Amino acid sequence: MKVSVITHPHAKQPRIETDLLGQLHVYVLEPPLEGRANEAVIEALAAHFHTKKNRIFLLSGASAKRKIFEIT
Repeated sequence: MKVSVITHPHAKQPRIETDLLGQLHVYVLEPPLEGRANEAVIEALAAHFHTKKNRIFLLSGASAKRKIFEIT
């Protein structure tokens, strides 16, 4: 399954929300440096979808706010 996500690094509180259009927003505490925010987003998605971190892959948007992940 492919999931489109809008990331918000440096958030005050980590959380996952869905907006009115159904877009998933992931808020993480980590800064967007050296892939730390991407790793935090993967951890948050793993907890949200009740799966392991190694089953979530970043397909596109490594340095963008809009990312596409594949969950196997």
